[in-house]
Amino acid sequence: MTEIIGTEPTSTIRLTVNGTLQVLEVPDRKLLCDVLRQDLGLTGTHVGCEHGVCGSCTVQLDGEPVRSCLMFAATAQGHEVKTVEGVGNDPENPSDVQQAFIDCHGLQCGFCTPGFVTTIDAYIDENPRPTEEEAREAVSGNLCRCTGYQNIVAAVQRAAELRAEGARQ
Repeated sequence: MTEIIGTEPTSTIRLTVNGTLQVLEVPDRKLLCDVLRQDLGLTGTHVGCEHGVCGSCTVQLDGEPVRSCLMFAATAQGHEVKTVEGVGNDPENPSDVQQAFIDCHGLQCGFCTPGFVTTIDAYIDENPRPTEEEAREAVSGNLCRCTGYQNIVAAVQRAAELRAEGARQ
């Protein structure tokens, strides 16, 4: 009997990423963050701790924030994934959450920002008028080593205001 070493099982997966259907052949154990970054070139999803603690890899799966470093890409089969590029990818016309970060000076080095943006984007859909305490709780699962979180919390509330203004127009 001949044993083949180094051959990893793969699966063909179909998922929608930022509104576009993707059909990919991926190793069964490849993480969603790696497929997004390496196979699809969506490098806005950052990989920090690789343990699901820091939140830098947060994307939305069917509208809910998830840690893409803890999820095999094959488990995203048939689902909709939204990355930070799907929230907004036009520097001339930032999304409401991105504009809120700009308005409130909510970022410094920017490494954690994509995870915050995808988290906040989903959160204000559920809670369009967050209090400061609710905003702080909403981002409590994302870590930032540079800021004191005050401006990030302010950005949550500002993003909710901007989204409400956009809905009225």
